Amino acid sequence: MEFFAIARIVATADQLRDWITGPRLAECCDTIDRVLDWRENLDAGEIYCLWGQFEVRREPIRDGVRFTLPGCPNALAWTVTAESEGVLVHCTINRTEHDPDFIASIETFVEDWRVGLARLGLAGRGAL
Repeated sequence: MEFFAIARIVATADQLRDWITGPRLAECCDTIDRVLDWRENLDAGEIYCLWGQFEVRREPIRDGVRFTLPGCPNALAWTVTAESEGVLVHCTINRTEHDPDFIASIETFVEDWRVGLARLGLAGRGAL
């Protein structure tokens, strides 16, 4: 399943990669309660979020950054990328169907990313 949201802000891919670091994840998204540990040399760590405690990995990608939860039973991953219409948050799980409460929690997670990015006012507080 796929979930999308667009933060109506202006940012470049380099800015996203610089701003959205592992230690700042809880600043970017309210449903990530805290970063428990971050290993800069691996660009990976542990977070506590609405689904519990998970290992998270960060990977710079074309146009932004990708995060994965390798231990998640649903293989949850999300990307934050610079697009012409704003900053796109794209989240996926490896299921075509799921419990409605879990789907709602993913929708909340993606919306929290959108709101968090807008709140941070990335790219010099630029809005589209």
